[in-house]
Amino acid sequence: MDQNRPVETQPGYDPDRLLDAMLEKLQLKNDAALCRALEVAPPVISKIRHRRLPVGASLLIRMHEVTDMSVAQLREILGDRRQKYRLSDVQGKPK
Repeated sequence: MDQNRPVETQPGYDPDRLLDAMLEKLQLKNDAALCRALEVAPPVISKIRHRRLPVGASLLIRMHEVTDMSVAQLREILGDRRQKYRLSDVQGKPK
């Protein structure tokens, strides 16, 4: 797997599968109910569904808290199979 490509462009990455699994696990009817359960704004879920926004770490952690599924399980459903995460050179540097 190409570690240099963004995860949202890698084969197998499917945020719809993760969101649908969350709906099923929490027995919710739609994305609006999922937004309320995860305490996120509706545009966040919409942007993830339309692949304009990747599933971030904070959202994965929130999904873990709500469902008691491990982050590894959530990433597996999502199709994120990266072994390591690399931070940008810009992140964490003082201005």
